[in-house]
Amino acid sequence: MAIQLLRGTLSLLKWGLCAVGALALALTALIATPLQRPPELRSVSDSVKGIDFTRQVALEQFQARDGTWLGYRHYQPKGPATGRGAIFIHGSSGSSGTINFVLTAELAAHGVETWALDMRGHGASGTRGDIGYVGQLEDDLVDFVAHVRKSAPDLPLTLIGHSAGAGFSLRVAATPIVQDLFVRTVLLAPYLGYDAPTNRPHSGGWANADVPRFIGLAALRKLGIDCCAQLPALAFAVPVNSEAILTPVYSDRLMRNFATRGYRLDFAATTRPITIFGGTDDEMMISENYAAAVQAIKPDIDVKLIEGINHMGIVTNPKAVNAIAEDVATRGSGQS
Repeated sequence: MAIQLLRGTLSLLKWGLCAVGALALALTALIATPLQRPPELRSVSDSVKGIDFTRQVALEQFQARDGTWLGYRHYQPKGPATGRGAIFIHGSSGSSGTINFVLTAELAAHGVETWALDMRGHGASGTRGDIGYVGQLEDDLVDFVAHVRKSAPDLPLTLIGHSAGAGFSLRVAATPIVQDLFVRTVLLAPYLGYDAPTNRPHSGGWANADVPRFIGLAALRKLGIDCCAQLPALAFAVPVNSEAILTPVYSDRLMRNFATRGYRLDFAATTRPITIFGGTDDEMMISENYAAAVQAIKPDIDVKLIEGINHMGIVTNPKAVNAIAEDVATRGSGQS
């Protein structure tokens, strides 16, 4: 009897080890799958044509809690100040120095004191394409607001994000420790996640995720193993040899942090007013689906569509930037 029991135990152990080995091989194969960069998306590359960069202000820096210097640009209000401020979060691959400065300069022209931040992993902030841990971007934003408050202690601040930066801004709006730093959130052509009805496949050709690697790393985290998050997991359709300006690839942890936790979860957790602006000609997002998708969760979310505007036009086209700047300049001072 004892011998049979021992044989049974050894057999179970053998098959258990085989299963563990098979799982390890499967996860290794998933994680080892190489990331494929998509071809250049011309609608994004061509958006720089005709842009007047003379309105862009100089880059400044502040020090985050871990000692890293992060970049930003500060646009003083032009003409009569509105008594309102804004912090702008750029989209995927970009920075405060890319063409979204057309909007931040226009906000200042409307009397809104505006700060545009290079999110860690972009521009002049930290290691390009990577961060230290998921949640570091929220920590950086808290540190940046503290820096802003040294010169503007009482200015009501609106958080504005574009595309992936809008997804992150929604994440912030749903985070108790951060959401109260802002009186209002404005989302421009927001990327709400792969499962949102507002997202075109692969963001219209802009982004390509390493899905097998993402699944493998997610499975490891479920098993309590948090490793390899520095591996590249998301690539963008930027021009060849544009790395000096743009961030072509995100690590797994940057990809997960610079996004919502899930748009349904995040919208449900928001407590301050939110406005969404979309363009009817957006090649990355299905703008006509924004209202139904978000108002099913929060009916009071304001959704505005601008005719004839594509994804980058929402931050560069004169019609769009004027409408957004007018909105920010006249709202967000305690009222919705």
